[in-house]
Amino acid sequence: MGNLLQAFPEKTEQERKKIAKQFYLNFTDNFIEVIKLVSASPAFINKHFTGDYSLPDKLFDEGKKCQFLLAHNFNWELGCLAVAQNIKHLFLVVYMPIGTKAFDKIFMKVRTKTGAELLPATDMRNAIIPYRNKLYGLALVADQNPGYPKSAYWLNFFGKPTPFVKGPESGARRGNTPVVFCKIIKLKRGYYKIFFEMGEEHPANTQPGELTKKYTAFLGNFIKEYPEMWLWSHRRWKWEWNPEYGEVIN
Repeated sequence: MGNLLQAFPEKTEQERKKIAKQFYLNFTDNFIEVIKLVSASPAFINKHFTGDYSLPDKLFDEGKKCQFLLAHNFNWELGCLAVAQNIKHLFLVVYMPIGTKAFDKIFMKVRTKTGAELLPATDMRNAIIPYRNKLYGLALVADQNPGYPKSAYWLNFFGKPTPFVKGPESGARRGNTPVVFCKIIKLKRGYYKIFFEMGEEHPANTQPGELTKKYTAFLGNFIKEYPEMWLWSHRRWKWEWNPEYGEVIN
């Protein structure tokens, strides 16, 4: 509720409680759907998660790698499987290893069953080396709280200075890799649709922080339209800005 108050101070408490209730329904569905994914067939996945893949396919046909930026947006687990089996690129997904080895093994098995290959965020620099010369689409969850706020980009996000990890932007600018923004909506219970939008086709031509600013604007607009689809259970405004972190990008 504290997150919702920060994001939507103009709404009444009842309106925020309604969003919270819708969020918890989606949160519960997410767990149920992940259990189903253990046995879900490719046909089941495509029936329950649809999208227009023409934008990533166009980049592939032009011989370009791409980077997919998405948020903790329900149901990202189902999306991982659907996108992997529908795009032409080799689908690489950056993930945070789970501390409990048994659960980590289960999620690894589920997330890779349709062809995705997982790269641990804890060793991303080395993990991606074998794929450097391959035509891949790299999926990154770009709303992650940074571990070190001093090394993040700080932007005004829902009226409060908020840190965003630099990794997605720096990688895209370094390799001049086209960046595609993604959002998932819920059509009805158990059925989802993904949308792809060109975020930046030539990142090398952008200034530091510019691409991250574009993404936070995209994310903010999505959250305003579909607030119940974002993961509110984490401390979204965990860090407080102070001058040693540098200027806040407006």
